[in-house]
Amino acid sequence: MRHFEGKVVLITGASSGIGAALGREFAAQRAAVALAARRADRLRTLADAITEAGGKAVPVPCDVTRDGDLERTVASIVEEFGHLDVAVANAGFGVVGAFAALAMEDYRRQFETNVFGLLRTSYAAVPELKRSRGVLVLLGSVTGYVAAPGASPYAMSKFAVRAFAESARPELAKDGVAVVLITPGFVDSEIRRVDNRGRFHADAPEPIPAWLRMPTQQAARRIVRAVARRRAEKVITVHAGLAVFLARHFPGLVRRVLRRGRPYRTAPDSDR
Repeated sequence: MRHFEGKVVLITGASSGIGAALGREFAAQRAAVALAARRADRLRTLADAITEAGGKAVPVPCDVTRDGDLERTVASIVEEFGHLDVAVANAGFGVVGAFAALAMEDYRRQFETNVFGLLRTSYAAVPELKRSRGVLVLLGSVTGYVAAPGASPYAMSKFAVRAFAESARPELAKDGVAVVLITPGFVDSEIRRVDNRGRFHADAPEPIPAWLRMPTQQAARRIVRAVARRRAEKVITVHAGLAVFLARHFPGLVRRVLRRGRPYRTAPDSDR
């Protein structure tokens, strides 16, 4: 498939996980990809690998929590490629822990990346997407439907992402911009080895068994197909699909199950 030949795609959080896999997948479909994240060394390595494979990729170091970074990023993309067709607001991490053990600052930190970072990406990209009648892709989560114990900051942020997608979709449709909400379940990623301050711990154990996790590149292929079709929402993984179905149609059952549940993980660097 070459649905994106000649298109230009911005991906935030592109240094690892789903973001990096999306960079490879969009490039394989002949898009020019702008890889944005804080870890410049990883971006350069990924961009080099994509280029060596025959694709087109540029690293664009930026921080979605800093005002002005996304505007500069989009301006540099337009200067180099002339337009922007797809913007993927993928940057994010998870703050976990019991409500009583967390502080207001933990919640602020979570929203600064997962919600306000997504909004900064949207504000910066939408003017160009209106010109190209392009696609704004928002990375949500199954926790935007099912809020598990011990993950209230992350779940709150993803409920907010889903609300923004639902509100922005009809607004932007008037200008020809599609809003695609991606709702993943468990995917191979570094997110569960990142602590509550956003620091990666390479030696932290993976709390989710392999049989529950979808390979990252498989998830990326499904996401790219959904973007090509301008789908309103795409739920990734069977387990996430089941969870969303139950949350929509049997909310009482979900509440009873969660009432008996335990937190599925703790932050790598603490017992919170």
